Amino acid sequence: MKIGLISDVHANLPALEAVLDDLPAVDELVCAGDVVGYNAWPAACLERIREEASIVVQGNHDRAVRNSRRYAGNPMVKAGLDLANDRLSDEQIEWLENLPKRTEIADGRYRLAHSHPDPDLLGDYVRPKDVPQMRPYLEHHRGIVLGHTHIQHKARIDGRLIVNPGSVGQPRDRDRQAAYGVLDTDTDEVDLRRVDYDVNRAQQGARDADLPHLTAKRLRKGK
Repeated sequence: MKIGLISDVHANLPALEAVLDDLPAVDELVCAGDVVGYNAWPAACLERIREEASIVVQGNHDRAVRNSRRYAGNPMVKAGLDLANDRLSDEQIEWLENLPKRTEIADGRYRLAHSHPDPDLLGDYVRPKDVPQMRPYLEHHRGIVLGHTHIQHKARIDGRLIVNPGSVGQPRDRDRQAAYGVLDTDTDEVDLRRVDYDVNRAQQGARDADLPHLTAKRLRKGK
């Protein structure tokens, strides 16, 4: 079975369209959260994800659309959430709020979470240097799929896979190309992929939506 892995779309429609166009034939597509936030197309991205993804977990931006004040200290985050709150319907926001925080994929063989597989550590980052700490969460699974860091990465612990497909809409590993992955559950191998997209369109969308200047600037630098 082949599963497409995406995460951290962050309302970047040009990047999402490029990923979906580049995606090879897969049996299903799953999303590790943060459909909205930061960029200019929250509603369009949400609807494409609902159309294309069979499983979606909730990211920290997804659950904060109606509570942007918690990010008052980060103008970029707050502006993206306020835009989503303004442009999404009540039904769309409720869909985001009702997404599971964690689940299983591939008939229970893999765990899927946005930030951390431990429910008591909601919001914690699992950066590449933190991967060895995932050993306890692999006891009953062949692997874990995570997002949140916007850094594309894969590693193995005792032969079991930890993978972050990277960010579709706001990469932070100094590669501006949209990131995603394809997991082969028969071999437990993952193909981490990048695809170019129309960054100029994404930047202009951010400017047209009166989002902070840095929102557009960082897209070109991939950080």
